[in-house]
Amino acid sequence: MRAASHLLGRDPLGPLANAGGPMSRTRTERVRSSLLGRDAGWIRCPSVIRLGLDFGDRDPLDTLRGLLDAEGALTAEDLRPRFPLPGRALICRPLAGDAARLSLDEAEPPDVLRQALLLGLCTAHRFDPERPVLWTRASVTRALELFDPEGFYA
Repeated sequence: MRAASHLLGRDPLGPLANAGGPMSRTRTERVRSSLLGRDAGWIRCPSVIRLGLDFGDRDPLDTLRGLLDAEGALTAEDLRPRFPLPGRALICRPLAGDAARLSLDEAEPPDVLRQALLLGLCTAHRFDPERPVLWTRASVTRALELFDPEGFYA
């Protein structure tokens, strides 16, 4: 009868025996360190590129379309041969909201288009040179730092 009462929750330890209950899953942990940005050691993920465009009050997609037209390019894909790209996938991390961005008021069109090309090859967490160039408002208004996982996946 002891086994049956235990299965029905009539054990003398009661809720103290339930170490896997929901209360044990309510902890929070603050991350205070990162492998990203490390240039030395066994695990290396150096920062390679910082990206971010400041469009001011302009519409990002209309502005980029105008720059493409001025450069004689039909699509964002046409920019690939004009700019050197990293040859492999990189890890992306969002930059702080107050991070410096390239201002369209001060930058040369090729510099803007290079950053837009790279941003179009990024998701929020990964740069992939094999990916199609996708320009959305979300993709071209991100501010990202790209890291090379050279020493992470050894």
